[in-house]
Amino acid sequence: MTIEVTILRSIADIPADDWDACACPETQDGGRPFDPFTTHRFLRALEDSGSVGPDTGWDPAHLIARQDGQVIACAPMYLKSHSQGEYIFDFNWADAYMRAGGQYYPKLQIAVPFTPATGRRLLTRPGYDDTGRAALVQAAKSVMAQNGFSSLHITFCTGAEAAAAPQLDLMPRASQQFHWENRGFAGFDDFLAALSARKRKNIRKERAAAQGFGGEIDTLTGDAIQPQHWDAFWDFYQDTGARKWGRPYLTRAFFDRVQAHLRDDMALVLASRDGQPIAGALNFIGRDTLFGRYWGATEHVPYLHFECCYYRAMDFAIANGLSRIEAGAQGEHKLARGYLPVQTHSLHAIADPGFAEAVQHFLQAEAEAVEDDIDILTSYGPFKRDTREEAQ
Repeated sequence: MTIEVTILRSIADIPADDWDACACPETQDGGRPFDPFTTHRFLRALEDSGSVGPDTGWDPAHLIARQDGQVIACAPMYLKSHSQGEYIFDFNWADAYMRAGGQYYPKLQIAVPFTPATGRRLLTRPGYDDTGRAALVQAAKSVMAQNGFSSLHITFCTGAEAAAAPQLDLMPRASQQFHWENRGFAGFDDFLAALSARKRKNIRKERAAAQGFGGEIDTLTGDAIQPQHWDAFWDFYQDTGARKWGRPYLTRAFFDRVQAHLRDDMALVLASRDGQPIAGALNFIGRDTLFGRYWGATEHVPYLHFECCYYRAMDFAIANGLSRIEAGAQGEHKLARGYLPVQTHSLHAIADPGFAEAVQHFLQAEAEAVEDDIDILTSYGPFKRDTREEAQ
């Protein structure tokens, strides 16, 4: 049957129910989405706040596939004029292509802006996985070809989507992050008991030092998160963003939107002294996973970063029966704190055949290196040897 694919320049142009029927059909049982990042409410918060859109380098061009008038698949797609905020780095590709006389930007990106968290990117209504994915990818490639764009990138997709790369005629890319697995821990002490004695001692020392800063640390969710908390967190976020990226990706208005529409999807950790917040970490809550996203502070307290971002996240995950924590991009310092390396995935199409061949050779060599790194890093993890062997 005929499938029609259209492009929307704003997520507001499709009803939330139609989008979410593809993005998070699992919520029909009343539970949480696997992750909140591809939900209509999250993507609309990015657009309504001006965090993406004209002059940001993230210009929405969302794909909507319909069959007999019913939305059967969709994808959050953007026209990109740079490679910022993606966390799957292609700066070297862009440099090589432009040195050879090509124009790398604009390019197409199917992704969640500023969010290095694994999740479905080719969103399909149940029963339409294969046909929906194929229609979305074919449409994206057509847009690439018809407009002379250099490439298409689908970043932080699932393993199942990556496995479909040959059928979709896309090139898979392997990367790695550090994730924490909840192995049925009854509490934080139970987690510590799985570590080697030296690592266990170090973590206890770090937690004691962080918690002794002269204030209190609270984890807030839902209605406990108040607008004034975002005033404090905005200061933290601005400081971190300015040091890492030159300017923050998200606008102040984004945090007002999430306060209104996503506060039940978040766990905000705030460290305060005399009622004044001095540091904070923002997590998003999925059905089975806690996603660590942003951290910042207005003063330096030894180990407070680890306490707010990693150890409090573990406390929350254990208390709420979550199986995993994704702590964001990079950071080998996470290894000593129980976060082990795992493979992440992306998919790519390059319009120029010669450049595509060169990229394919690079990706094959890179995948082997990533696999070796994961094996080596896992062997240096903090867990007792028998536990490390189970993880492998």
